[in-house]
Amino acid sequence: MNVVLVDAGGTNIGSVRYALQRLGVDACLTSDADEIRSADKVILPGVGAAGPGMARLRELQLIDVIRSLSQPVLGVCLGMQLLCEHSEEGDTPCLGVIPAKVHRFEEAPGQCVPHMGWNRLSAVAAHPLLKQMNEGDWAYFVHSYAVPLGTYTLVSTDYGKGFSSVIGHRNFHGMQFHPERSASVGATLLKNFLEL
Repeated sequence: MNVVLVDAGGTNIGSVRYALQRLGVDACLTSDADEIRSADKVILPGVGAAGPGMARLRELQLIDVIRSLSQPVLGVCLGMQLLCEHSEEGDTPCLGVIPAKVHRFEEAPGQCVPHMGWNRLSAVAAHPLLKQMNEGDWAYFVHSYAVPLGTYTLVSTDYGKGFSSVIGHRNFHGMQFHPERSASVGATLLKNFLEL
């Protein structure tokens, strides 16, 4: 299976690549448009801010490439947010392949921003990506911005109010948490993505 990691400058690329190696897949790290187009599966990892993330994709001339993909695509953490239409972070237009807008968490008593640490997953839609995920499984999050609940939501998580922790629309999917740091549930969901 030909799996590529889009080299968009995210600092979690190494850990995502290692998580895939544990599943028996040696993913190629690339910013080459032809390699991305010809891959069986494409993963867009990312840690950082929406503005610089989109600027990097623009610099690499990958925005239209990613938008045109028809194979399964997975955005991880910031990569998931970049798949959406717009992010409040820096008032940034994003890739627009998932019909959602990204909002900053509201600070509240007992609710720190960023949302950091382990939190529970709750499936809201049946999808092959969620095979063998159990209700209430825990995943590891680090983020200040989130995708609200919508028709694209596959899994929700509560932090003051519900937000989308896994999304899906056509061939595009996203995981807000870090599957590479989320123990067995992260490995299960990555494996499911590879089997889509």
